[in-house]
Amino acid sequence: MSLLSLPWLGLRPVATSPWLLLLLVVGSWLLARILAWTYAFYNNCRRLQCFPQPPKRNWFWGHLGLDKWQHLASEGSSRLDMFEHISLMTLDSLQKCIFSFDSHCQERPSEYIATILELSALVEKRSQHILQHMDFLYYLSHDGRRFHRACRLVHDFTDAVIRERRRTLPTQGIDDFFKDKAKSKTLDFIDVLLLSKDEDGKALSDEDIRAEADTFMFGGHDTTASGLSWVLYNLARHPEYQERCRQEVQELLKDRDPKEIEWDDLAQLPFLTMCVKESLRLHPPAPFISRCCTQDIVLPDGRVIPKGITCLIDIIGVHHNPTVWPDPEVYDPFRFDPENSKGRSPLAFIPFSAGPRNCIGQAFAMAEMKVVLALMLLHFRFLPDHTEPRRKLELIMRAEGGLWLRVEPLNVSLQ
Repeated sequence: MSLLSLPWLGLRPVATSPWLLLLLVVGSWLLARILAWTYAFYNNCRRLQCFPQPPKRNWFWGHLGLDKWQHLASEGSSRLDMFEHISLMTLDSLQKCIFSFDSHCQERPSEYIATILELSALVEKRSQHILQHMDFLYYLSHDGRRFHRACRLVHDFTDAVIRERRRTLPTQGIDDFFKDKAKSKTLDFIDVLLLSKDEDGKALSDEDIRAEADTFMFGGHDTTASGLSWVLYNLARHPEYQERCRQEVQELLKDRDPKEIEWDDLAQLPFLTMCVKESLRLHPPAPFISRCCTQDIVLPDGRVIPKGITCLIDIIGVHHNPTVWPDPEVYDPFRFDPENSKGRSPLAFIPFSAGPRNCIGQAFAMAEMKVVLALMLLHFRFLPDHTEPRRKLELIMRAEGGLWLRVEPLNVSLQ
């Protein structure tokens, strides 16, 4: 038997075998990869040393359910956690807008809604454990297996809806399909995607449609719930602004019965819109976003952010920049008066990110927030709780222990 001698490694001659050679090759490859990763990490750290280190601790760290809210507040002032109730409302409304599906999750449990909430919690938990960022390790863990099962359930639900709609289209015809939808006002997100075509004129595949719908569902409920919860909190702390918003809505709907918001009405609520935007400035639903640099970025002072680096963009820091926003901790909706916004950089206010990878649902989110806020202010008065909430900066901005407000019903009938 031939011998393999490796004196340069301090090893005496050993019998050669295919397994030993394979082990040597794999070990050498792993060593080379580790050395390459180490050098890349060292090189990036060296190039980034010109940037100041962050502080160790940083302070910046229908479907509306109006009947349910009326019942909860029926005995006078009721203390409610805004996040808990509004999250269910946004999930309920999204299922209606995306799938034309009535989940009634605000009144009874829903397996699909429970799964969406589980996925949100698992994503949040994974983001806080660096070892779980590697897919291989994550999917071997208990949480990874839970995540896989939850994704499969959500995908199965969406796939079933898409298959059913596809069966409807060929028999009915597109023109008849649009006529029926126009009569019932139920053209939903799945319908739009099914009738959409890409830049080459090809229809979207079922997988493409599922990806878009699930992204809209998953990314749209927590962020909108956060934005709505914090705007109600800010209006509760500033009753003069709350009352002005209420009067604006009452004036808009004074001759209507029942009191419903139409699409064209959204442009007729300027002060309410200013209040929403100022709350999104103070409490952006997504406090941080990350972007990968596709090329070296030279800053005005000469420092360079290397290509391939993932940058964490501090949206809450941008929104509290005192050189752009005087007294940044003060809630002042008049910052967004058209006259006061002149000359301000569009990148000074980025609650939905910016650029080609900004939020695809920002127009929907703003419309939803304005409709919900208008109808809530029409029926309820919101008062601050005795405890001041502390911001909890995770993937989504929340409040430690919940965001509690007191809710009082107004003398307006729910029709």
